[in-house]
Amino acid sequence: MKVSEIISSSNKAYPSLEIVPPLAGISKKELLDSIRPFMEFNPRYINITCHRDEVEFRPDDAGNYHRHIVRSRVSESAVCGAIQSEFKVEVVPHMICGGATAEQIEFQLQDFKFMDIANVLALRGDCILGEKRFSPEPGGYKHADELVEAIKRFDGDSHFFDIGVGAYPEKHFEAANIEIDIENLKRKVDAGADYIITQMFFDNKVFYDFVDKCRAAGISIPIIPGLKPLSTARQVELLPESFSIDIPYELTSEIAAHKDSKQAVYEIGQEWCKEQCRDLIAHGVPAVHFFTMGKAANIVNILRDCF
Repeated sequence: MKVSEIISSSNKAYPSLEIVPPLAGISKKELLDSIRPFMEFNPRYINITCHRDEVEFRPDDAGNYHRHIVRSRVSESAVCGAIQSEFKVEVVPHMICGGATAEQIEFQLQDFKFMDIANVLALRGDCILGEKRFSPEPGGYKHADELVEAIKRFDGDSHFFDIGVGAYPEKHFEAANIEIDIENLKRKVDAGADYIITQMFFDNKVFYDFVDKCRAAGISIPIIPGLKPLSTARQVELLPESFSIDIPYELTSEIAAHKDSKQAVYEIGQEWCKEQCRDLIAHGVPAVHFFTMGKAANIVNILRDCF
């Protein structure tokens, strides 16, 4: 079932989950066991992130350096297949512009169609290490709206794929302002996106203001909020640095007051996320998307209390 159909047919908000493909070396059983705790909530679908292959330059015996591709994680296609086989749940693989040519994107779409995977999330992807600005592969796509257009072209008249795109309630760090960022989002919507999932945020007012701006800009497709509970005091520093987001002072000060207790910090982050989730549901969001980061316990507790 397509995500847009799930949204339109649901009479109340539901949770969706996002997992990261595990590092190479983990067994299929270990992967599935890490997902199994979520199954009691009958998730409608599970998103699987995509990571660019890394590049290393290694010397040969003569001292000449050669480029080598390094893949540190299990491929998302393999993860999708394992989840489909074990849990019979819809999967939503992420597709990124970074590291892929147009032909490679088309090959990936062929594989997804063969696997009967009808949902994808189209993203530009992050810069590689050492890159100040994103650089597409020669013959690839520079922006997510181009990727959405490519998926629609591949689809033709079949309308097989349902396409989600990402958005940033606090704006993408490369955008000069939120208005320009919403203009960029509108391009993805006009290219054929069916729904939107946001980056994580910790202040619901930021999300509500963002939705209002999107509606005023003519964006009418569903907007699903993304949440992640803080679990360590260190994340107060790491998350703003990694994702260009703000964390409210009320939350950071409470964590600072309990920073010597890992358990207290864990519970503070969990309770904050629960309050966010309850408030979002009360405001009529179609779903709440959780970034699990490979950890189940706090997300499971939130789902039990909120859904």
